[in-house]
Amino acid sequence: MEWERTVQDKFKIFISKIPLFHRRITEEIVIKKAEELALKRGSPKIEEEDVIGAFFADVPSPFYSMMVRLLEQTGFDYKKYGFPKTKQEIHR
Repeated sequence: MEWERTVQDKFKIFISKIPLFHRRITEEIVIKKAEELALKRGSPKIEEEDVIGAFFADVPSPFYSMMVRLLEQTGFDYKKYGFPKTKQEIHR
């Protein structure tokens, strides 16, 4: 699936900041979920809200604060999309 260019660039930077032993699996899971979210919206491309939604949907609790910090460092505006949700909403 096609990506919005700036979102893909920020995603690559985000992934590069994740510890090496988690990097590949994180990338695969987030891409798959972001594609699902884009399709659900009826979009032909992955946009920022899809990537952010994917991160918040699948992040394990121990990595939550690191994820939020990295989202901020890489310029993802997660608050614009109503995140963070309550922990109960995140783990559905």
